[in-house]
Amino acid sequence: MLKRLFIQNYAIIDEVTIELSSGFSAITGETGAGKSILMGALGLILGERADSTVLSQKEKKLVVEGVFDSGADQRVHQFLLAQELEGEQELVLRREINPQGKSRAFINDTPVNLGQLQQISSLLVDLHQQFDTLQLGQEDFQREVLDALAGQFSLVGEYQLSYEKWVQSKAILQAYVNQKSSSDARAEYNKFQWEELEAAAFRAGEMEELEAELKLLTHTEEVQQVFTRISTFLTEGDEPALARLKSFLQELAEFRDMHEAFPTLEDRLRSSYVELQDLSREFDKLSSNFGADPKRLEWVSERLSLGYRLCKKHQVTTTAELLAIHEDLTKQLQEFLNIDQLIVQQQKEVAATEKKAVELASRISKGREKQIKGLEKRVHDLLQRVGMPSAKIKVQLTAEQLGPHGSDAIEFLFDANNSGQFHPLRKVASGGELSRLMLCIKSLVGDSLKFSTQIFDEIDTGIAGEAARQVGLLLKELSGSRQVICITHQPQIAGKASTHFFVYKDKGAGATGAARTFIRPLNSEERVQTIAQMIGGENPTPAALANARELLS
Repeated sequence: MLKRLFIQNYAIIDEVTIELSSGFSAITGETGAGKSILMGALGLILGERADSTVLSQKEKKLVVEGVFDSGADQRVHQFLLAQELEGEQELVLRREINPQGKSRAFINDTPVNLGQLQQISSLLVDLHQQFDTLQLGQEDFQREVLDALAGQFSLVGEYQLSYEKWVQSKAILQAYVNQKSSSDARAEYNKFQWEELEAAAFRAGEMEELEAELKLLTHTEEVQQVFTRISTFLTEGDEPALARLKSFLQELAEFRDMHEAFPTLEDRLRSSYVELQDLSREFDKLSSNFGADPKRLEWVSERLSLGYRLCKKHQVTTTAELLAIHEDLTKQLQEFLNIDQLIVQQQKEVAATEKKAVELASRISKGREKQIKGLEKRVHDLLQRVGMPSAKIKVQLTAEQLGPHGSDAIEFLFDANNSGQFHPLRKVASGGELSRLMLCIKSLVGDSLKFSTQIFDEIDTGIAGEAARQVGLLLKELSGSRQVICITHQPQIAGKASTHFFVYKDKGAGATGAARTFIRPLNSEERVQTIAQMIGGENPTPAALANARELLS
């Protein structure tokens, strides 16, 4: 429940503190005194948007603070835990707006964003303002009424997750189908390119090796001539080099012991002789095995020509780059070949998620349908109490395709005069009828929604007399299980409250001499006087005073 409301520097309020209690509290005052301004200020800590235009004194910040007793509400506790916010039974919600228009929100002095403030306030307070009766004609509100009575908000949440998964599955499937459609022509061209590279079957580094081989093949004659001259120099001719070296070694052996340097020189010369012998054999071997091969030359040339053509086509220069393109085309073709399989798999996923969503939607529809007759009867009984004995509502539930909230189209129909002719509520009900109907419905769903505080701003629009008295009695009954706060112009409603606050203007009380708004609780005698004035005007007659006492009794 709301224990205390503090307002500073808001509109025509300099500073106001309201101490509230459980039960039924009425707030009255003359038109223009500032009752709705109180609701506007309260709306700030409930997460409504505002700007610096509502500041009374432009150089000071605006502050609105509400102190709530959340009791043992597990929803509040779970929210605080999930948001990593500290808090026990008492919660302090505060909103500040500085002169530059910057807004800040706090829960128990911890800064929070507007969304968090809206979430926690929605667990604490149901605020019905003067024009909220328009909600009655909206399908979202009507659907929530049925779901609240059925106690199936958790089931609806489960369905919404399932529905979203189904929608996402369909989107993925459509993406696959679009990909297949747009890839068909491209895939054919990729397949042609892949087959061309696959047929070429180049291995790593092959073109570079072929280039070297081609260079050698085109210079075979020159190489053989060089090999022949070397071989002749080493082993043939009038004075072969190896024969001369062998002769020198034999001559040098005779002087080996004559000087310490001779053995080393002889060994070095012998090593050279051995190395030249080995070179001679290698050159002979290469010379005999190496010769012009026209077929090999033709094959290498053709192979290289194919490689150059493919490189030019794909705008690369090396075998490695060509092989990389081949690998990439292989992956693309594999993905294309897999798309049909992916489509089949995704179709199964879509069918599975749709089946689950349909099952949950069916359970939700049955839950809603079970509440219809009871809701219609209970609303009719309450409407009789608030002065509308001939009025009835009819809940129309129509099956439709799966949507974010189920598979139902919901419409509240209304017959004000027991004519048997029901029409959409939003088209035929008057403002006063909507106000009383809203009160009846909120009285029915209040327990299901577990609001600890319900606030009604001028719920009495368009009613008077016995209807107003019955509205007062209904609000009094509601206050047995929750805190009820009502801004009213009706003495019959104010008389049923356990606490009565009076809103008034004090001319010249402000710093600038302008009228400012204040609020104070009334004692018993003040209540009699105030309610009598509501009945009979500024100077109430003895009859009005007696009537006021009767209402209070």
